[in-house]
Amino acid sequence: MALTILGLSGALTHDPSAALYIDGKLVAAAEEERFVRDKHAKNRMPYESAKFCLDFAGLKPADVQVVAIPFAPISLAEKARWHYAKRYWYAPDRSLDAILTGNRRYFRYKKRIEWCLQQLGFDLKQVEIVPVEHHLAHASSAYHCSGFTEKTAILGIDGKGEYATTFFGVGENGRITKIKEFYDPDSLGGLYGALTEYLGFEMLDGEYKVMGMAPYGDPSKYDFSRLAKFENGELVVNTDYANVIGFRRYKEKGKGYYFSPKLIDWLGPMRHGDIADDPYIHYAASMQKLFEDLSLQMIEHYLGDILKETGRLAFAGGGALNVKLNQKIIARPDLKELFVQPASGDAGTAIGAASYVSVQRGMPVEKMEHVYLGPAYSNEDVIAACARHPSKPQWRQIDNGDVEVPKQVAKILADGNPVAWFRGRMEFGPRALGGRSILGCPSAAGVADRINEQIKFRERWRPFCPSMLDTVGPQMLGSEHPAPFMTFTFEVAEEWKSRVPEVVHEDGTSRAQVLKREFNPRYYDLMLELEKLTGNGVVLNTSLNRRGEPMICSPTDALNMFFGSDLQYLIMEDVLVVKDSAKVG
Repeated sequence: MALTILGLSGALTHDPSAALYIDGKLVAAAEEERFVRDKHAKNRMPYESAKFCLDFAGLKPADVQVVAIPFAPISLAEKARWHYAKRYWYAPDRSLDAILTGNRRYFRYKKRIEWCLQQLGFDLKQVEIVPVEHHLAHASSAYHCSGFTEKTAILGIDGKGEYATTFFGVGENGRITKIKEFYDPDSLGGLYGALTEYLGFEMLDGEYKVMGMAPYGDPSKYDFSRLAKFENGELVVNTDYANVIGFRRYKEKGKGYYFSPKLIDWLGPMRHGDIADDPYIHYAASMQKLFEDLSLQMIEHYLGDILKETGRLAFAGGGALNVKLNQKIIARPDLKELFVQPASGDAGTAIGAASYVSVQRGMPVEKMEHVYLGPAYSNEDVIAACARHPSKPQWRQIDNGDVEVPKQVAKILADGNPVAWFRGRMEFGPRALGGRSILGCPSAAGVADRINEQIKFRERWRPFCPSMLDTVGPQMLGSEHPAPFMTFTFEVAEEWKSRVPEVVHEDGTSRAQVLKREFNPRYYDLMLELEKLTGNGVVLNTSLNRRGEPMICSPTDALNMFFGSDLQYLIMEDVLVVKDSAKVG
């Protein structure tokens, strides 16, 4: 009988997701937000995503042997709960709570998972629920999916799980061994999140924006070293300023933040609105620099010897989506390859928990080569969605789509038009990688501004990213390092900065996807066609959604977004949808 494991995340009341492993193969994975159309799907359980995974694999709940969850009870005999209690001495209710009822969140979450499983038709007597520590789930999602066979350094940085915030470990022969953990409130991810809030964004959602703002500022203008220190092998965050709870929180309009009034006294009022200006751009630069410096010191201290030995590092947790840090890690002379789990945030812990249990039960998991793990739709599905849609879309089906769609879409792009691109299975994780994307021609002047102003309504300073052919990657990025998931930035070669200016950030870098044809042939062929027309096998690629919305899942979602924006062209499988004002060749 096949070993069938369903991983379900959502332990921290955000980013619920589901992932299904059958005999070590990741068959399906999806985030709940895509189905319920609510970004981060806060306070929900992964019902629709689990249902999709089972339906996709043609399984009934009775076919699943194990449900793995990325949250576990933490023993009072370990350091974690005592550390939390001691460091939060100023909030004695929370402090005592950690010691007396420190696993309450786990029991509450397990109850909610059981309820969700019952709604899906599971018999709780017949299925085994296996808890995996949150940071072990992150570690597994990185190490077990990396495909690395040598001894591997493992790093996890995020806000927090049960109590742990940072994980250092080693992977060897499929086994993960913990070297060291830091505990709440000593969290670099939490500190970055607190400063994200201070800079006027939402924690969990705005960290990318802070990272995008940082290159416009000067990190030497403000010294942020008082916020956190790494000394004698320990990370200590200054809870006078950030990672604060209870009465230490700064409050505005009844909302409490993760920073204190003392931070406001030091840096001035928190930022509001969409303008990136002085001094906030410098604060973003200083926070990014502190995050990089401390992370690199911690890596050297705990993982340096392993990296010198084998050069392999697997990285997950929300901090692993900090592509600037990843660029610095790759620059280490002893680093041969960095694998960053593409769904590094908490959604990826569904994969992590399930892969961990699979390996524990003697079934190794396959290397993660792509993230096209969600639903796909046929031409018939697309046409039915067009027929039902109240905006009465004008559409036509393109014959011989595998050849003709790349040709026709490349021509529309080369003429300077953005195109919504909907093809194959939806991506898992926060990056659009050619399944649900908005595309532009990166040599067409002003296309990034046009997408920003008319379609995405994003902050002006946030960069757009390139997807490129694997033949172009080494020339444009000056690196042979694999980059299939947009998890790294690279310095762009001088010649390419002028060739594809729309995808080069303020600091001369690009967060790139370098695509091999086997994983998305039609998207690859589109770039080949664009290369014939423009000389560049590169496309501007951003996620198919509007600001504040999750990425598009279904054809109906795509049509809603299309008619709620200034987009003129939408291609779904072989079906081209256009607006009246669009020129159709």
